[in-house]
Amino acid sequence: MQIALALPALLTSLFVVAVERLPFELTALPWRVGTPYRRAAIAQVGARSLLLTHHPSPWRQPGTTTFTDAERRLLRRSTEHVVISATTPPTALPAAAQLARATARTLAHASAGLLIDPLTGTTQPHPLRPTPTHPVQPIPARPVAEPAKFHLGDGWLGWDVRVHDDATCPPWNPADTGTCDALSVTSRGLSRFALPEITLDGAACAHRLCATDLLRTVAHRLVADQLAFLAAHPDARLRLIDDHLRIGPPSSLSVRLTPCSTTPTDLGRTGSIRRLKIAPTTGGDQITCLRVGPPSGFTGSLNDWLCAPHPTPALAA
Repeated sequence: MQIALALPALLTSLFVVAVERLPFELTALPWRVGTPYRRAAIAQVGARSLLLTHHPSPWRQPGTTTFTDAERRLLRRSTEHVVISATTPPTALPAAAQLARATARTLAHASAGLLIDPLTGTTQPHPLRPTPTHPVQPIPARPVAEPAKFHLGDGWLGWDVRVHDDATCPPWNPADTGTCDALSVTSRGLSRFALPEITLDGAACAHRLCATDLLRTVAHRLVADQLAFLAAHPDARLRLIDDHLRIGPPSSLSVRLTPCSTTPTDLGRTGSIRRLKIAPTTGGDQITCLRVGPPSGFTGSLNDWLCAPHPTPALAA
């Protein structure tokens, strides 16, 4: 069976930099961006492919972000924020997203601000300004550079790990994988590449690391295939993928991608996230979810399959 994935005409990738105050006019920011992104930043700033929007107000943290105490303190001290966005056709990926993040990194360094990726709900490496009550390392002379080569593992994905409200794990023995099926892990960030998010549901809580590692492997393959397809078919508005995905050498890892619906009432899920559910392999509508799981013929349980040896994903997508 094949699964139809719609390809949008335009995609937006955005980052937020929360600051106490801007150290210079935003018009000067592109000239401060490091190589190899400076030329593109200067040429594209002001267009929808690199738009800088200043908001003279604090950034309001949604409940889906995960910050450290130090980052929360920095966010509380911030009085304004800048949104750096790139709206481009999917064929401009991943360069468009890299340019936006490189520009955001530059501003975060220059202003000692907090660089936030709202899509993944995480922050990117940033300097913190020392204060008497918040001793941190001094601001480095150079910012954390945006890598020239795209690697999906460079902070482009986040993971939403939850336990169902009706969890069946015995509280006295969470490692009892035979009775626990309460874990749900969902990616955050694949939609930046015109892909649904992927989820694995029903694993034991003790297998959180195994479940996340397996989904990371699947995500690397999906993004690599997506970028290759976009390069070869720049005018496509629809992409068909097989519901059986094999990764690595023959039979190294086989999963089934099952379209699944998402609603606000689903346990452990966010209704607004488009996902692909990763589920066991067994032998037209718009995809909202794909589920991942073991291949047909696998005689063990989902938990047995999760921690079996799997190929390590190549970081470059």
